[in-house]
Amino acid sequence: MSTAPRLTALDALHRSLGATMTDFAGWDMPLRYASERDEHNAVRTRAGLFDLSHMGEITVTGPAAAAFLNFALVGNIGTVAVGRARYTMICAEDGGILDDLIVYRLGETEYMVVANAGNAQIVLDALTARAEGFDAEVRDDRDAYALLAVQGPESSAILAAVTDADLDGLKYYAGLPGTVAGVPALIARTGYTGEDGFELFVAPEHAEQLWKALTEAGASHGLIPCGLSCRDTLRLEAGMPLYGHELTTALTPFDAGLGRVVKFEKEGDFVGRKALEAAAERAETAPPRKLVGLVAEGRRVPRAGFSVTAGGEVIGEVTSGAPSPTLGKPIAMAYVDAAHATPGTAGVAVDIRGSHEPYEVVALPFYKRQK
Repeated sequence: MSTAPRLTALDALHRSLGATMTDFAGWDMPLRYASERDEHNAVRTRAGLFDLSHMGEITVTGPAAAAFLNFALVGNIGTVAVGRARYTMICAEDGGILDDLIVYRLGETEYMVVANAGNAQIVLDALTARAEGFDAEVRDDRDAYALLAVQGPESSAILAAVTDADLDGLKYYAGLPGTVAGVPALIARTGYTGEDGFELFVAPEHAEQLWKALTEAGASHGLIPCGLSCRDTLRLEAGMPLYGHELTTALTPFDAGLGRVVKFEKEGDFVGRKALEAAAERAETAPPRKLVGLVAEGRRVPRAGFSVTAGGEVIGEVTSGAPSPTLGKPIAMAYVDAAHATPGTAGVAVDIRGSHEPYEVVALPFYKRQK
């Protein structure tokens, strides 16, 4: 028997706005409201408002919270200052990626781990198991938060209209408690679009009030509601990995070109250390397939799982692909053999239903905002 998808606190509001809904990681989420291209372009040029309440929040508290997270995750969480955040990963003992995460340090002995929706239970179970022997508590807070995001070049001006928090002093990958439109919130300068923006963690009962206040404040700035479809093309243009596509349990962070998140220099052991040390050595001596960008010469769109070829031989596989509204061409991320990973490599194609379509190898990201 299939389980009915979960609903966010904004479900009725999305439907009232005419959103096309879709089942995503067990949640009923807005895919788009009207044109996904218009939503994408709004975030690139003005601002977009997202409901991200499907993400998984896990709170870790206690005197040994930092030591525990250093053991459970691959990053050095002990060096994260109060009010700051860090991108990291949780790996299995064999080095495979269980999920990529953002960890916020809320206080001296309090952290919030934010997991991807589809992996939240896996991360919660792994953290709970790994906490044994540490003076730390792992708490499932997925029902305690709704998460709204304002992303785009106008996001700061929009948010400033409804809060007196020091947004100018809030750095990228930092968060501070504040009040937004009369609602208590954790205001984080993070996002998944390649643009400046903010993510607002609030109690679910306050989500609708906050959404409406942001909509009103953003009206003169061109803010529009945005769904998961444009979120995917935005993160793809920004070269940001998506779990299940660029990141899987079959890959280590070094395989994914993200070995920088693994901090061997931190004190003590951590889950997967031995396997990751071996992966790091392999990556230096015999580079694995590398994650690259591909830009189409034609109009046909590649999709995840399509083969990348050169000289009739398979040299890699597409992990994500879509039309790029910003570039005006189809783009893709793909893992390809190191010999074909240099930007400008000639003769690379994607097998799209039997037709080998020419693609240019480019460095990631495809798009980088002007600061």
